[in-house]
Amino acid sequence: MADQGSDASTRAAPRVSDAPPELLVQPLRSASRVDEITDRLVTAIAIGEYLPGARLPAERELAAALGVGRMTVRAALARLLERGLIETQRGKSGGSFVREQWPDASSGAVLRTLTSRWESLADTSEAVRRLHGTIARAAAENRDDDDVTRLHSLVEAFAAAESGQDSQRADTLLHLAISAAARNETLSSVLLELESRISIVAPAHLWGSPAGMRAMEARALADHRRLVAAIADRDGDLASEIAREHVRIDFELLQEALRHANETLAR
Repeated sequence: MADQGSDASTRAAPRVSDAPPELLVQPLRSASRVDEITDRLVTAIAIGEYLPGARLPAERELAAALGVGRMTVRAALARLLERGLIETQRGKSGGSFVREQWPDASSGAVLRTLTSRWESLADTSEAVRRLHGTIARAAAENRDDDDVTRLHSLVEAFAAAESGQDSQRADTLLHLAISAAARNETLSSVLLELESRISIVAPAHLWGSPAGMRAMEARALADHRRLVAAIADRDGDLASEIAREHVRIDFELLQEALRHANETLAR
């Protein structure tokens, strides 16, 4: 997950707007709220917060996360349906499901959404990276034997998971278990709050595009094995270093999404 450090060049995105970036934490005021919500949903799908086959949250949950009314969300979902990005299913297990991740037509929405928030995304990603290191160190210091057994089991579950949604879920469970092993509710809650700021729509880890997904998952698995081994060995320094390096992946995926959007629109 990409290291921003103090190098300003890693924080500067192409075509960055000077507009305030806090789209996630403030209710949208624009007259074209449906346009903005549509862009954010399109982007969340494109960058892999919601992968093909994934069910989107209910209208009520999306409205709360985005700070708009349900009618605005409904109108935006209708646009996604028209574009073929989602499909709807009825019944108890029904809802809106992702159908296509990133057709070329989505690139404009991705560019608008990411550039308008880029400085905030870069700053928060660095904070998340540092906090993951702190939590990994605490896990190495505070874990018990049951934690180690569970962490090893979850690493193997990640290794066995199918690429895409299954790996995404397995990754979430592993990181939650590491936070639990740290035995510090404040650190865990602060991490969840910061990660929600990076999310485009809802607190969900982006998983990238299909083209590089398997390579990313293989890299993540190697990181996971090393991280759990360091925690099991009570090596706080090494666990912190590995965790900080591992969390670079998220920001690298955002950088790659921005690059791909720019290249697609330049054709």
